[in-house]
Formats: sequence, C-alpha cells, structure tokens
Amino acid sequence: MAASLDGRIVVDSWPDSVAAAVRREYDELHASFGAEGWMCGRITMEPFAKGVRTDAELAKEYQGTVPRPDFRAEGTLETFAFAIDPRGRLAWESNEIAGDHVVAIVSERVSDEYLAFLRARGVSYILAGKRDVDLSLALERIGERFGVRTLMLEGGGRINGEMLAAGLIDEVSVLIAPAVDGRRGTPALFDVHNDGPSHRLALAHVERRTSDLIWLRYHVEPEPAKPPGGVGSNR
Repeated sequence: MAASLDGRIVVDSWPDSVAAAVRREYDELHASFGAEGWMCGRITMEPFAKGVRTDAELAKEYQGTVPRPDFRAEGTLETFAFAIDPRGRLAWESNEIAGDHVVAIVSERVSDEYLAFLRARGVSYILAGKRDVDLSLALERIGERFGVRTLMLEGGGRINGEMLAAGLIDEVSVLIAPAVDGRRGTPALFDVHNDGPSHRLALAHVERRTSDLIWLRYHVEPEPAKPPGGVGSNR
C-alpha cells in the first residue's frame, strides 16, 4: 500500500509530483515481491471492471441449496487479480488486468445468471461464504485452485482492515508519501467498522526511496492467547 503521512490512501488530491512518484515506486516495489497474484476489494476494482450490475440484477439471488463448483477459465494462467465482490456487483468487460487473469471472489448468494456471465467473459470465480465472502476460505481456495503462494493485498481500507482483523496478513509493506491529506472521511490504510483489537507490528525494514518516499515493512505479530475468562475483563 501507499499512504500519506496521516494514513490516507486516495491520491487524487495530493501534489502531482508526489502522486507520480508514488505510482512509479509502488509499481517497482510490487514487482519486487514476485507474487503470483494481488487482491483488492470491490470499490477499488470497479474502475478495472468498467461496469456494474443494476440493483434489480443484484436482487436475483440464488435460491437453491446445491453447492456450485468454482470455475477456472481455460488457458495458461500464471498471474492473477482477485476481486472481492460478495454480491457480484462488478460487470467485467475483460478477463484480465494488465496481463493478470481476473478471478471474482463471490458469496453463494450470487445467481446462476451472474456465474454464467462470468464464464462467458472468461472470468474465473471462487464461491466462498453464504452471504458474505469468507476470507479465510477464499485464501484457502486461491491456493488450491490457482497455486498462489504469495498474494499481495492492495486495498481499499475496508478489505485491508477485515483481513487484518481475521489474522490473514503476515506482513505490512507501505510507502509513506511526503504529503498530508487532511480530508475527513477519506479511506485510511486500515478501516475496520467495529471495535476490533489493535495489532502489534514488528519493524523489519526501513528504506528511503526517491522523491522523499519512505518504505516500511512490518511483520504482523500473532495475537497472544488469552487465559480463560480473559485478562482485565470487567466482571
């Protein structure tokens, strides 16, 4: 991820020189990990999809009880772009983003018609979770179905926060830009809409990059097990 000094991640109001440097350094660091795939939430993926389904289409949910299989498109697929899209809102025009094969991660509520649409577009999909996406199950199937071992999580703030809260992030890599955003309500690096616990990180790397950007890498430390009854609980 890349963030301003105050932790915001939408670059459209940053100085042009800063935004350009962030994009250049971001792409270079992304490539350095050699990941087989990257993942974003629905809102981040919407400009890539270039289309969304109507509310009427979304209302046509699957009413059956028979589990439906995941779908892997034909062809030699080596790198992947995973889109977390629980209701199947994205209407993909293409099955790739800059050469990376698109895989939709949807819940079991999506209709047969939407799954047929994805197959027709050559978009692979994974069904994980009843009403919302089960992130742990999704990651398990990403490994099983597509052989991904290194996966880059690249926002937005909500999916980052949900993955962190679920204990599914092992490293945080962030470029700190020499800018202060200052806008209230702008998405942050991690947005969790509940009173979830904070997380302890262990600094693994600090590097000054070009244009005054700072690259930080942290290991996410596992949460310590709590004794029965909890420590410090108010009872």
